[in-house]
Amino acid sequence: MAYHLKTPSVMGSSIGDVYYKGEDAWTEVYEDRKVFSTKSAATAVKNTTITMNGHTYTPRHFAKSTVVTE
Repeated sequence: MAYHLKTPSVMGSSIGDVYYKGEDAWTEVYEDRKVFSTKSAATAVKNTTITMNGHTYTPRHFAKSTVVTE
């Protein structure tokens, strides 16, 4: 099975969902999404955290994303 990440667009509901493209980039184009071969690989990207000035957080796109199976 193949997996990908999707999340609601921060630009509003008129755009709909966006898909993880890789290298911290997101796209509206379904065909441009990054496809993962395992759920654990997709989940590892979903769980991305950033540490800045001693604070660790999950960026909004990753925090609201879901792992979807194809």
